[in-house]
Amino acid sequence: MNIHRPGRTIFSLVGLLAITALTCAGAAAQDTTVQGIIIARSGTNMVLKTADAPKLVVVLNDDTQAKEVEGKLGMRKKELGITALVPGLPVRVKGSYDSQHRLVANTVEFKGSDLKTAQEIQAGLSPTDQELAAAQKGIAQNEQGIAANAQQAATNKQDIVQTNKRFSELDEYDVKGTVPVYFGNGSTVVESKYKQQLLALAQQAKQINGFMIQVQGFASSTGSAALNQKLSMERADSVLAYLEQDGKVPLTNILAPAAMGTSDQVASDTTAEGQAQNRRVVVKILVNKAIAGS
Repeated sequence: MNIHRPGRTIFSLVGLLAITALTCAGAAAQDTTVQGIIIARSGTNMVLKTADAPKLVVVLNDDTQAKEVEGKLGMRKKELGITALVPGLPVRVKGSYDSQHRLVANTVEFKGSDLKTAQEIQAGLSPTDQELAAAQKGIAQNEQGIAANAQQAATNKQDIVQTNKRFSELDEYDVKGTVPVYFGNGSTVVESKYKQQLLALAQQAKQINGFMIQVQGFASSTGSAALNQKLSMERADSVLAYLEQDGKVPLTNILAPAAMGTSDQVASDTTAEGQAQNRRVVVKILVNKAIAGS
């Protein structure tokens, strides 16, 4: 004899509803992939310009992985810190949307060549202007040459358009504080007299909503170009390490250090005093103007 058990039916219905709810939640949290250009960084938030959205907010956290995609097929990936995610960098973000329609990033991928250009942009350099001039010159030569060079000329023109587009899309930043750190000849060690200034800058930054720290390393023009480039990078890395370890500045609030080499000399390298002024790292507190309200 079959006995109808209402309680069992209710429990079964509850279980079915629970499974349905979990399934819907899983679908809502399903991973998605978007591509765009970083136009701003503010703390753990990164803003992208995509084909579908002028300003898509991407949330970074300690679990977010930043990967440099190498090789023509993009199969080899080198793990990099999220400090490499600088304004002007084209990226592909994989993650899921939260309740505020922000994309919480699991991975962020980019090309090494794009990172180099983006670092030049965020550092406020004009090497890209030189590259554009060279490309424009190449276009003129190609257009005067034989038809076989037409494709190369078109490629150069497209490069110019894309680089100019990336410049125009970047959000602007206010500088809220600056500390220069000077180094001895051939040295990459941060002297104790600058450490207190760096700590004060770190404390100032932590009081500002959405701050970012920019670190630029420079060298004098004495010695080889390769050595000066290396020294400028190591000096920037030394300052960044001190800010992170002693200043307790989160990596989510630091832009990748830029090796500026002998560019932007502030004094003549013909004197010892001038060389000493050029051997420096410049640290700045940046705040997106939209956040600063300016």
